Amino acid sequence: MSRPHIPLSIQDLSTFSRALARQLSAGADAGQVPSHLALMNMLARAGGYRNFQHLRAVQAAEGRLARPPEPEAPVDLRLVEKALPHFDDQGRLLRWPGRRQVRSLCLQVLWARLPAGQAMTEAEVNALLGPAHAFGDVAQLRRSLVEDGRLTRRRDGSDYRRAGGAPSPEGRALIRLVEARRRTDA
Repeated sequence: MSRPHIPLSIQDLSTFSRALARQLSAGADAGQVPSHLALMNMLARAGGYRNFQHLRAVQAAEGRLARPPEPEAPVDLRLVEKALPHFDDQGRLLRWPGRRQVRSLCLQVLWARLPAGQAMTEAEVNALLGPAHAFGDVAQLRRSLVEDGRLTRRRDGSDYRRAGGAPSPEGRALIRLVEARRRTDA
């Protein structure tokens, strides 16, 4: 395994050399020649770090943070295109999609309209989902959100919560398109 190259940039050479001279003279007064590690620690301290370990940790963190972000997963635009006609200009779900994949994608749009981190009663969930669709089956939407893992509920139905992390890349694209339609219509 090769040794990592750890750069040390010096803002002010005069301050650096004074700090290093003080540390070297303290060791010389004691009659000692600094070891390799002691010298690296002195250089790091003169550069403004606590010690060599601190310098190495800062350099490693800078390397990790300087990496470009991971590319976003590709979006299946054909699937988004199939799901979009299920919504009207007000962003309401017009009909229940037959294909499971399209249905799951449409549910992500409804899921995004539910408040995160908030306990809701069945009536509150119904009140939010009611205006979000046009076919009059709130119970179907509520059950499907639970089955899809987008909504959790207690066995007795008293406590509903939005669940799941972020929507899929296709879900994000569909949410953007449906919300853009709603804004231009309003």
